[in-house]
Amino acid sequence: MTIRRREILALGAAALAGAASFPARRAGAQTRWQMATAYPDGNFHTRNIREFVAEIERASNGQLAIQVHSGASLLRMPEIKRGVQTGQVQMGEILLTAYANEDPFFDADALPFLVTNYQEAKKLSDLQKPYIEARLQRQGLMLLYMVPWPPAGFYTNEPLRSLEQLRGTRFRTFSALTNRFAQLVGASPTLVQQAELAQAFATGIVQAMVTSAQTGVDTAAWDYVKVFTPAGFSMTKNAVIVRRRDFEAQPAALQQAIRDAAARAEARGYRYSEEATEATQRTLAERGMTIGTVTPELRAQFQQVSRTMVEEWIARAGEDGRKLIEAYRAA
Repeated sequence: MTIRRREILALGAAALAGAASFPARRAGAQTRWQMATAYPDGNFHTRNIREFVAEIERASNGQLAIQVHSGASLLRMPEIKRGVQTGQVQMGEILLTAYANEDPFFDADALPFLVTNYQEAKKLSDLQKPYIEARLQRQGLMLLYMVPWPPAGFYTNEPLRSLEQLRGTRFRTFSALTNRFAQLVGASPTLVQQAELAQAFATGIVQAMVTSAQTGVDTAAWDYVKVFTPAGFSMTKNAVIVRRRDFEAQPAALQQAIRDAAARAEARGYRYSEEATEATQRTLAERGMTIGTVTPELRAQFQQVSRTMVEEWIARAGEDGRKLIEAYRAA
């Protein structure tokens, strides 16, 4: 989607209003930050980041300049979190579930069918946030905001009516939880990177997968598979983080301006994500793919798998994990 100039100006209005509170620094005293993300400029996450950064720069009245390095041009995805910790860059965007090996709480939003829409995703995110903040703080990091990806669905060559159809198939996986899901439904987990999906399907290396409609559009899924079934499998989140030492070195008023811009970026990101969900599913249909529906039988099977995987996650996450899930279910 093209971001209109008037929309950018409107989103930054609050930040501009506070610009006068920052005294101008002497020439040459400007602070410069580097910000790394693995996603391309056309991705809604990156567009949101650029608006976020622009708001901060305007609000800082020239005190702070932030250069965004998109498309893994400076750091690859697995390097970004460590890059922020060590000061190689001051800010970065990470996929939380990629760090589940460090702590299960980074994986809570990847649990299958725990959340299936944006309202549920926001509810879980708000409950999960204090746990994420505490873990990042111990690593010298600070959470600025989190935004979910569009909900994931199944890509198959026949309409998906039952999970029994996945039994015995070679199922593309990309994380520990998708690997476990494949095992539970009797499929053969097969790790395939996004860039290799078309070739993997064409050569029979994989026969089915679960991912978002956004990934389907990014990889031209209509060239290698016939059906997309929106299922709300998971809504994993990206997190934008900053090195705490660099953040706290800024004047108090600028720190608050960054927090305020982060709150606006999170709200805006949810809207962009929801818009991307509708647009990408529409693109899949326009390209000739069948958009499937979830039958009551299939939904019951989803929930059965979800219960198993949630209990397994709680066993790994401990008492804090149980508290999070109980709070989410009670909310």
